[in-house]
Amino acid sequence: MITLICYFFSFLVEAIILWQYTSTLFVPKHRVRTRLFFLCALYLILFAISMLGHTWLNALLYLAANFIFLITMYYLKWHMALFHAAVLTAVMSMCELAVYSIIGRFAPHFFTEAARSHNIILFVVFSKMIFFTVIYTLIHFLREHKDVSQRHDKYALLLVFIPLTSVFVMLIFVAVGDACTLSPTLVLMITLSAVFLLFTNLLVFGINQYNLKKNMEFTEMQLLLQKEANAAEYYAMLLAQNENQSILIHDMKKHLQSIAILSDKKENDKIAAYIGQLMLSSDLKESARLCDHEMLNAILCRYKRRCEGSQISFHADIRHGTIDFIADNDLTSLFCNLLDNAVEAACGIPDAFIEVNTTRKANTPLSVISIVNSCRRNPFAGSQGNLSTTKPDKRRHGFGIKSIRKTVGSYHGDMQMYYNEDTLTFHMVITLKQQN
Repeated sequence: MITLICYFFSFLVEAIILWQYTSTLFVPKHRVRTRLFFLCALYLILFAISMLGHTWLNALLYLAANFIFLITMYYLKWHMALFHAAVLTAVMSMCELAVYSIIGRFAPHFFTEAARSHNIILFVVFSKMIFFTVIYTLIHFLREHKDVSQRHDKYALLLVFIPLTSVFVMLIFVAVGDACTLSPTLVLMITLSAVFLLFTNLLVFGINQYNLKKNMEFTEMQLLLQKEANAAEYYAMLLAQNENQSILIHDMKKHLQSIAILSDKKENDKIAAYIGQLMLSSDLKESARLCDHEMLNAILCRYKRRCEGSQISFHADIRHGTIDFIADNDLTSLFCNLLDNAVEAACGIPDAFIEVNTTRKANTPLSVISIVNSCRRNPFAGSQGNLSTTKPDKRRHGFGIKSIRKTVGSYHGDMQMYYNEDTLTFHMVITLKQQN
């Protein structure tokens, strides 16, 4: 019974290490729940087959299980999945051989009593501790090579001293157990201490990875907020330019009077210079009018020009007074993220279009914003109802949608998305509530 528990414990730790390795280095295809269920199923099969006691069969199945998990649950080519599965298998085997060698040197009588449950547990914990230490170090160097943007957390490598210290403590446990005759109570305490020591290491590194992930998300959100703040400043500048243009047009009568005076004096050179200055003025640049809301008009004009450059038909129908209650910074965040996603999806599609509409539900404080855009493929396909991305770096996406949800939530609104397979169009419908 003790041997069975030790085998189960061994496979549990190996599964945790594989989860840590894959979650840190690779981009997942499926949700956490799906990956966790598949990993548990694979390792339960490995545990059941290990009862047969065939060492080589266990090693080959361990390699196959890791390969299947990598190729099905993560965005990896088959040869890369096979490479990483082989690395994990080789490291695990070498760690167990190293433990045999170390224990044989410092505790020569250990293996003569290898059948004792105390020794079995110490061997399993010792070998998995070294396995975890090597894999954590490997994760650090592979991640640094894969993504230079994560080099800022290189000091996390110092955490490797925790499992190294634990390995040293484990070696002392083994040496004490080999040199002294211990009471059953003390043997139990040492065994439990070894098990708790291993789980403490796993917990510390799990918390560390969780904190790194949250810090990265926080940094990305801060960059997104900075981008939106810059966009708001840009659109404020456009509004100022439009105001200057209105002033210039208002003053055009005075400019014409000045030109008439110069004409009476036959000063043609000065007239040409005067007209040239007016023509070069940025205030005379053409400004489109898509809606009566100044900030939103500036945003829509910018994306209309962007769509024209990408051969995308752009149409906007913004009803009067439907979005006046939205603050300028929220308006910028909401519509810029919506239109960024729409333009990205519609680019490169023949006869692509984007339609933006805002309406007010009659006799309610609710405004409805709808965006329909061309989209060649279903963004929900293979992602369990979540939006997928076409961006090369799949880790760093989704912050635009998070920003949209945040803005919608601040106005007690609702957001719905769906894809129409018949028309190849993506639909986003947002309902916002005007506060009293």
